[in-house]
Amino acid sequence: MNILEKACDRVFQFGFKVAIPILPYRNPKILNHISDIPGLLTKQAIRRVMLVTDSSVRGLGLTKKLEDLLIEEGFHLCVYDKVLSNPTVKIVEEAKRLYLRNRCEGLIGFGGGSAMDCAKAVGALVARPDATCKDLGGILRVWKKTPFNISIPTTAGTGSETTVAAVVMDDTNGHKYALMDFPLIPDVAVLDPETTRTLPPHITAGTGMDTLAHAVEAYVGNSTTQKTRRQALRCVHLVFKYLERAYKNGNDMVARKGMLTASYLGGCAFTVSYVGYAHAVSHSLSGMYNLPHGETTAILLPMVLRAYGVKIYPKLKKLAIAAGLCREDMDETEAALLFLDAVENLNKRIGIGTKIPEIRRRDIDRMAKMAAKEANPVYPVPVLFGKEELKRFYYEAADFGIGI
Repeated sequence: MNILEKACDRVFQFGFKVAIPILPYRNPKILNHISDIPGLLTKQAIRRVMLVTDSSVRGLGLTKKLEDLLIEEGFHLCVYDKVLSNPTVKIVEEAKRLYLRNRCEGLIGFGGGSAMDCAKAVGALVARPDATCKDLGGILRVWKKTPFNISIPTTAGTGSETTVAAVVMDDTNGHKYALMDFPLIPDVAVLDPETTRTLPPHITAGTGMDTLAHAVEAYVGNSTTQKTRRQALRCVHLVFKYLERAYKNGNDMVARKGMLTASYLGGCAFTVSYVGYAHAVSHSLSGMYNLPHGETTAILLPMVLRAYGVKIYPKLKKLAIAAGLCREDMDETEAALLFLDAVENLNKRIGIGTKIPEIRRRDIDRMAKMAAKEANPVYPVPVLFGKEELKRFYYEAADFGIGI
């Protein structure tokens, strides 16, 4: 990346940082139990609602309690359960048509980040019936108030229940992009640990590390506030305390609740302070090869942090202290390297590897271009990388001994 590009990116980022205090950020109202939803909808004078989920979540019976409650209370309920792990534009448009056909007045996103993002994107298209997902992709393109939105996470990781973003995938090229605007922040987040009880260990691991990446990338970036720093540090503390417990014992409801709280805090932090290159590179990889975003992000996070170098060591020390790895009197470099090692070791303990064998050499240039386009100039990263510099992460994560 040349000097002029870097200067333009930094000016753009500085403008957003200065504007943070006057931008309409808000935190969703928190409910702790699914059973509280009918009463809330009644207060909002909403009687017709669409539930957005996926077939796996519904097949496990996780939505049954809510569906039964709503039907018993006389609500008109329609269900869209065709969301995929990477929601596509076609899926969002299909769900929107179902919403309009049933004359719905509100949305409930129930599932992982994909279901919640799909519900948010549907809301954007309902609010802007003249627009497509592509039209609304990017920053501040929705503008209009979206339908009342309740997000119910079944994974502790994406933070979508708190954020301004809805990530969708282009059906034609597999590229992921985000719709980002303040009306997309859900009105309500339901943090009920029972919804995560049956989450398989490998998904608990990947989504949990995604939570950690949200907090860490928000914290080491250049657009932090006093509030987001507190949220990020608290999130890191909770992840190191509870993720491995939740991974080993899915019935540990204290750990499950701790991780849901961590996910919420991480989401609040990065929706204001943004993420970094670990996410940008991960989005291109998970979109290209249909891989779990959390796992690819977990592998990339320590690589990206190490690439930033000594510039972020003071912040890594603070993260190490929050994680319970060291005390204030430890040497800064030692503490920073201790934190980086701890992230890699946590990955190992919860079954996440160090390589992404699906990476193909022929795809790297295209993916690096996607990642650079996503990140620059939006993400206020501590060190700027252009397309050519981002290629190093694909090569570092690749395993070219397989299938080439």
